[in-house]
Amino acid sequence: MLALSAGASAHVQGSPTRDRAKAKEAGGPTFVVSGRGWGHGVGMSQYGALGFARRGYSYTRILSHYYPGTQLAKSDPAQIRVLLAEKRAKVTVISEAPFRLRDGEGKLRPLRPGRLDLGPGLRVKLKAEGKPIPLPGPLTFLPGSLPLRLEVRGKPIRAYRGWLQVSSNGKALEVVNHVGLEQYLYGVVPDEVPDTWPPEALKAQAVAARSYAVATRKSGAFDVYADTRSQVYGGVGAETFPASAAVDATAGQIVTYKGRVAITYFFSTSGGRTAAIEDAWPGSRPVPYLVSVADPYDSLSPHHRWGPVAFTPGTAGSKLGIRKGLSDLTTVVNRSGRVSSVVATTPVGRVELRAGDVRRMLGLRSTWFTIGVLSLTPPSAPAVWGTGAKLAGIARGVSGVSLQQGVTAGVWEPASPVVAGKDGAFSVLVKPQATTTYRLASAGKIASGTVRVSVAPLVRFSLAEGGTILRGTVRPIYPGTPVDIQRLDGNTWKLFEQARLEGRGFFQGALRPPPGTYRARVAPGHGLVPGVTPVLKVVSA
Repeated sequence: MLALSAGASAHVQGSPTRDRAKAKEAGGPTFVVSGRGWGHGVGMSQYGALGFARRGYSYTRILSHYYPGTQLAKSDPAQIRVLLAEKRAKVTVISEAPFRLRDGEGKLRPLRPGRLDLGPGLRVKLKAEGKPIPLPGPLTFLPGSLPLRLEVRGKPIRAYRGWLQVSSNGKALEVVNHVGLEQYLYGVVPDEVPDTWPPEALKAQAVAARSYAVATRKSGAFDVYADTRSQVYGGVGAETFPASAAVDATAGQIVTYKGRVAITYFFSTSGGRTAAIEDAWPGSRPVPYLVSVADPYDSLSPHHRWGPVAFTPGTAGSKLGIRKGLSDLTTVVNRSGRVSSVVATTPVGRVELRAGDVRRMLGLRSTWFTIGVLSLTPPSAPAVWGTGAKLAGIARGVSGVSLQQGVTAGVWEPASPVVAGKDGAFSVLVKPQATTTYRLASAGKIASGTVRVSVAPLVRFSLAEGGTILRGTVRPIYPGTPVDIQRLDGNTWKLFEQARLEGRGFFQGALRPPPGTYRARVAPGHGLVPGVTPVLKVVSA
């Protein structure tokens, strides 16, 4: 007899399509986002100003650092109109002291202390025993000996200096607070920075807030918003002695550039350097005093560095409006060190997204961020026991990456260091003794998706003793393991006979097998997938 074999190493039996699908799902990229700072990055970093103040810098030095080329000047005390409520079906004006109402025709009416509910019809109850009557708008409420308070559904009741003007378009109400500029700042500065900060930091904030309010006045029924669309204004309830003292100490001072009021943008935390306006908001014209400057003391901020934050392709794609097949995210960086755009790679091409949109959609703190990638690609076939398998992957833009292997549920141990090339690509050789799950992990405790490396026994098979007997070996050795010797019948493998694995790892089949095509199949368990030998053809001599 003559035996013909395709080789001596093991083949593996299983479902390749299903295994590849699972591997793709588990081993897809993990996007790791880390960054610096909080806010748009233009102008004065509030935490940076705190750092300067703690090192003895005056508020004038602080302002000249963040707005280079500017000077301080005096402005006449003025009144400012603050939009407190818009598109509201109902508002309530409250006074604990007698107050007055002036209607749209200029008629002045006294009002008793209490609550006055208003709807789009501007109907006012002027007498205790009377019914509400409509009055011509807008209605101006003038305080008595105590500040007026405003109640708007969904917001806390707040007291405000100055007077309140309520307007109606017949369907909804708008409320504007007319207040002196300095009194407005009493309610802004402590809502923008903690009043426990050094006086020079509070003064810098007061001047920046005053300048910004004057420079960004809007045309129409109001000048500024009461929220972050302009700057946060909390009214009387926000006022504190240290913040008001800083406003008074800098009364009327504004930042100017070549005789004009500067637009003094400010924000929380730079991360170490501010941004030029044209880098923060693409399409903006350069402004000489809104340039990128070093911010050496911003490290006081808890947001100086943030992350890492991990996103799966599904989560990132959903948030970015990319529904299928997100495989990579890369960044384009501008001269201020911040991201100007993010390029998303998909099966149908690349999509470029503005960094500001990405920041908003992913909920990031600033546009100073990096996007790293951790991904593992499983081997195309199970590993053969004792020979190992190569794991390839990407570890780009993430520090301290290592390969880990699962020990038990939720427990991981180091498997191999990872040395990636400039493009982040790497490969490592692993030699698991049984089917093992692997992942990448960074020093920031971010982990990639997992991949499973299946391990099959090493099975050898031959026709021994002059072609008279089928004999083989299996490693690792589990004595008593059944070994199926199969014979090809048409297109189907059928059991020819079953042998048992001996203590030394041998198995033996029948004497003088008839001509045909044979293979041996072993399914030992113990964390191993089934393994099969290459085919063995037995022909007549």
